[in-house]
Amino acid sequence: MRFLIKVSIPVEAGNKAIRDGTLGATIGRILSELKPEAAYFTTDGGKRTGFIVADIKDPHQMVSVAEPWFLAFNAGVEYYPAMAPEDLQKAGPDMERAAKTYS
Repeated sequence: MRFLIKVSIPVEAGNKAIRDGTLGATIGRILSELKPEAAYFTTDGGKRTGFIVADIKDPHQMVSVAEPWFLAFNAGVEYYPAMAPEDLQKAGPDMERAAKTYS
């Protein structure tokens, strides 16, 4: 299943990684292991934040996705199930059924 994964790196941990020159290489290594569909980085709530789209086929994989971020950066990790447009199209009959039942 496709997830949008939000990774928030605390300012102090990010600053330390920048100062010791490991931020980019560590993020690169984590992403190369994860092989995401997409990854974008910005700020959110005053923290360095990544929004990563990745396929997680089994719930136990959530550990292998989050632990590198926890261990390397003391980061917060949040998961959001996500649909691509084709997934939303497949859900059309379910939406119609719900509309008929609950409207």
